Amino acid sequence: MATRSDMALETQLRVVGKETAAPAVRFALTAVFTHMHSGPSGRRRGGKELVRLLKVARGTAAEVGEWRVVRLLQDSLDYAEGRILRPDLDELYRVYRDGARKVRNRDFVASSLRAGHEWMVAVSEAYLRDHPGASAQDVLTHFKAQRADTGFLRAPDDRPGRYVIPRGISEISLWLERLLRSDRIEIENPASEARRLATSPEALALLAADQDGRLILQAAELQRRTAGLRALRAVVDDTTATEADLQRALQGNHWIFGGRYVGEAARRRLVPGDEVDIPLIRADGALHIVELKRSMGLKRPLIRRHRNAWVPADAVHEAVGQAVNYLVGLDENRARIRAEFGIETRRACALVLVGHPALHADVPEEEVAETLRTFNAHVTRVEVLTYKELLDNAERSLAVGVGPA
Repeated sequence: MATRSDMALETQLRVVGKETAAPAVRFALTAVFTHMHSGPSGRRRGGKELVRLLKVARGTAAEVGEWRVVRLLQDSLDYAEGRILRPDLDELYRVYRDGARKVRNRDFVASSLRAGHEWMVAVSEAYLRDHPGASAQDVLTHFKAQRADTGFLRAPDDRPGRYVIPRGISEISLWLERLLRSDRIEIENPASEARRLATSPEALALLAADQDGRLILQAAELQRRTAGLRALRAVVDDTTATEADLQRALQGNHWIFGGRYVGEAARRRLVPGDEVDIPLIRADGALHIVELKRSMGLKRPLIRRHRNAWVPADAVHEAVGQAVNYLVGLDENRARIRAEFGIETRRACALVLVGHPALHADVPEEEVAETLRTFNAHVTRVEVLTYKELLDNAERSLAVGVGPA
């Protein structure tokens, strides 16, 4: 969705201005307000520049140690980029504003609860009519089965204004999820894919026509990965692509980083003031962070000549230094992160993705790769890869995947 710039955001940022005591943060906020009020015909202006200015203000607050202001500015960013909804922002910051909580929001929650309770009573009464001797435990067991099916509620096109909860669909979804989690099939998100298939009669028919549907599902997953890899390669080869472009192309494709990872962490900001690019979770539950730098758009060399050998250049050392700082922050906040998010950071490692061998047209590609491999052998907890090496590794894994099981 488009970046939001409205009265709610401005009011919230005024709250931030009252919270800070640092002139540098106030100056950064002034730049935000100036941009917001620079739109035509008095309209507020948003866009990428608003997001950039908010990030500058957040970084400035982190530099002066105003962590509460950092939190407030992060909420501003989340709202501007659509991760926090307007009702949530109104409720969250009502303590800073005059007047009571919005009656409309309260009434909506109340009516939703009332409808939920009425449904519970109706389901229970219908079950007791059909099973007059049922115990309380029987009713509870029946209701739990009904509750599982509510996630598959449908709105039939031929019955306007009516909604249908298919009976038993959750059991089919659970069976599919277990199938998708089997060791012969690699599916990015088994639970989500199972729900999609369970609610699609056409997909279920295809599955039924094949033994366990494994060949169909595996082929579909390989097709999805191939398309994702092709899209990522286009971004990597683009000399104008930014780190944000690369991040968008990589998100949701953790398989590209190898089979050691079971998914991405939901939160990117685990330590105040630090936001990692891609937080991966290893099979042992430990965190592995990915730090992204530009690929073909990198303006500085990857390696340089020192005496009679090639060594990593400043661009590599700076990226590694940034990754090390992240790891230090994770180590220092390990207990809190584990308690709040259930993520283990004691064994956290980092991968730095930076540059492309094609940046050094006069240096053999193997020389670039060998220089970075030698560097990696002497660095603890941080690995450096070029985007080309990452893509080549992923291509090889796909080639293996399409072979015999």
